[in-house]
Amino acid sequence: MIGNLLEHIVRAVVLIALQVLVLDHLVLFNGMMVPLLYVLFLLMLPFDLPSWAMLLLGTLTGAVLDLFANTPGMHASACLLMTFLRPYWLNLIAPREGYEFGMRPTVHHMGLTWMLTYMGPLILVHHLWLFFFELHRFDRAFSTLSRAVLSALLTLVLCVIAQYLTGRPTRGRA
Repeated sequence: MIGNLLEHIVRAVVLIALQVLVLDHLVLFNGMMVPLLYVLFLLMLPFDLPSWAMLLLGTLTGAVLDLFANTPGMHASACLLMTFLRPYWLNLIAPREGYEFGMRPTVHHMGLTWMLTYMGPLILVHHLWLFFFELHRFDRAFSTLSRAVLSALLTLVLCVIAQYLTGRPTRGRA
C-alpha cells in the first residue's frame, strides 16, 4: 500500500518536472505539436480509485501545471474534465470479466490495443478542451482542432513509449 502510494507520488513529481522543465520549452512544427506527458500520471491511476479522489488529483495536477505555466485554470479544467470522463469511459471499454482489484492501466497488464483505446479519447478530450479554452474563440477552429489532434497523437505516442520504458512486464492480458 505505502509502496504503491510512493510510486504514484514519484511518478507525479517526475512527469510534472519533465513537463515543466523540458517539454513546455519544446517548439515542434511551429507550435502545432505540444507534448503534454503529465497526463500519463492521471491515466495510470488504479481502476478502483474513488471518483472524488480522481477528480481531486486531476484538479491538483492541473493546478500545479497552471502555476508553473502561468495559465490560470486552463490545465486544471482540462484535467478535471478528463478525470470526470475517465470512469464512464472505463465502463464502456471494460473487458467482459471486468477489472481486477488494485490493477492499474498499463500496457503490460492490459495490452497495447486496449491502452490505445483507453488513452486516445481521454487525451484527445483533454487537448481539445485545453486548446479551445486557451484560444477563447472559434474563428481559428480548424487550426486549433488540428493543433489539438496532432498534440494528442504526440502525447499518446509519448505515453506508450514511457510505459514501455518504465513498466515492468507482468503476466496479464497482453
